[in-house]
Amino acid sequence: MSAEKQKEKAEETIDIFAPIAHRLGIFRVKWELEDLSLKYLDPEGYKELVKKVDKKRTDRESIINDYINQIDNALSELGLDFEIYGRPKNFYSIYKKMKYQHKEFDEIYDLTAIRIVCSDVKDCYSALGAVHTLWKPIPGRFKDYIAMPKPNLYQSLHTTLMGNGEPFEIQIRTREMHEIAEYGIAAHWKYKEGSKRTNNDMELKIQWFRQMMEWQSDLKDPSEFMNSLKLDLFNTEVFVFTPNGQVVDLPVGSTPVDFAYKIHSEVGNKCIGSKVNGRIVPLNYQLQNGQRVEIMTAKNSPGPSRDWLKFVKSTQAKQRIKQWFKKERREENVEKGQEMIVAEIKRQNLPVKIVLNEEYLDAILRRLSLKSLDDMYNAIGYGGILTSQVVPKIREKFLKEQKDEHAKTKVDVDKFDDLPNKKKEIKKNDTGIIVKGIDDILVRFAKCCTPVPGDDIIGYVTRGRGVTIHRADCENFEHTDDSENRFIEVAWANSANTSYNANVQVVSLDRKGLLSELTMIMHDLDMLMTGINAKIDKNGIAIVNISIEISDIEELNKLMKKIKNLEDIIEVKRISS
Repeated sequence: MSAEKQKEKAEETIDIFAPIAHRLGIFRVKWELEDLSLKYLDPEGYKELVKKVDKKRTDRESIINDYINQIDNALSELGLDFEIYGRPKNFYSIYKKMKYQHKEFDEIYDLTAIRIVCSDVKDCYSALGAVHTLWKPIPGRFKDYIAMPKPNLYQSLHTTLMGNGEPFEIQIRTREMHEIAEYGIAAHWKYKEGSKRTNNDMELKIQWFRQMMEWQSDLKDPSEFMNSLKLDLFNTEVFVFTPNGQVVDLPVGSTPVDFAYKIHSEVGNKCIGSKVNGRIVPLNYQLQNGQRVEIMTAKNSPGPSRDWLKFVKSTQAKQRIKQWFKKERREENVEKGQEMIVAEIKRQNLPVKIVLNEEYLDAILRRLSLKSLDDMYNAIGYGGILTSQVVPKIREKFLKEQKDEHAKTKVDVDKFDDLPNKKKEIKKNDTGIIVKGIDDILVRFAKCCTPVPGDDIIGYVTRGRGVTIHRADCENFEHTDDSENRFIEVAWANSANTSYNANVQVVSLDRKGLLSELTMIMHDLDMLMTGINAKIDKNGIAIVNISIEISDIEELNKLMKKIKNLEDIIEVKRISS
């Protein structure tokens, strides 16, 4: 596997699979996945970190062993049944602290945590009291995950203490909690027989995974599913209570609507108001830790509001609201979705009648797994698909077709490369043209190709009208036996005071302000515009022909380059008059 592919897989593991292992409570697998990924994401950083950890760990072992001996003596005096040992921190968690908290390696003290495994919950709290008498706990660093388990049902007591001038962490848990923390769902099989609670715990733990599979089937766009997955994996939780005291975990920033859908879909769909700690609050109120939430419902509720999608935080709430609109309000969704996409297409200056039909959009519909235009309108109407996912694809297809169509009419021919280029005496004419061997002859510029200094040119002797100057690639005359004798060699004179007429055609999507921007460019370049003609074709394409006076081809090229940089330009080319 190439180094680039290895890095891509490592990023995918860090972003998706390690957090899934964390969510399922399989911490041993999570740590191993993170450390393996770091090895490929930052090989040099990984090697350096391993060396530093190995060097410092030996210095720390004697201190940790001293702490363990003191704890062992204290817990033995209490007659507790326990095991105690040091747990090394995984490399990736150290790496994250250094990178995201901007810490030096020497500033990280918890390379090793002490873990106490007791026989039951009562002994866990007895052990906690014992260690708090040995060392002072650091305020704000105690967490009781036994009383308030994490969403993945992880349970343990965490406390950070101040030892010999340095903080260190102690984790206290039962043997069952320890097995489940290490091996997640797999550990439930060891304890499930005869334990109804553990079976319920396992059901809660895999419920999240089932929800994710449901969301995958609901969401048409894979990128939207991945964004929802990452949002649900990485959101920090807030813990609130139901009226009967049950703990509910939600993403930070969640509202009573998120809470209602977490309880049940029907509670969310029938929600008409909410109370927090007995006080009525708006539905977009952001919930805080420890609050008691009550949802008010009504049987005749009209259902959720589309505005709820603007403030709900949880993926579950968003999907349930979208599902309701998808099933209950199809006609309304189709109408609203059509209005939304037509407005966006008009904003992008695209022809609605041409681009909004099933034949034209067949490939785009198939890519979005939709069968018809109405399905697309419905999906946009209930929020399953955004107009920003569809209209850019339509615009890209339309612009490509227009460029291809205009490319067919573009002619780029160099007919006269084989003309002789002999250095002979040539004389200058006051029109800015030098005609070989002839002075004071009538010279005029052909209106069919309007040559300007810098163009390859050819003179054509016209009976009674002097010499007509054409561009060498002009199509208005052919090589015949008679015409070959009437060509004459001409050249541009170095004349700074002579101006020449040129014509440029601009092809663009029609939009407001286009002509204003074109004239502003010519004003900025100090060019004289001698004429302008604009029209809109049946496809809504603006075709603008501009006549200008220039001094040479460089000036013309500069103008065309600036026009090409404008928004919605399809083509800029020089044309005959």
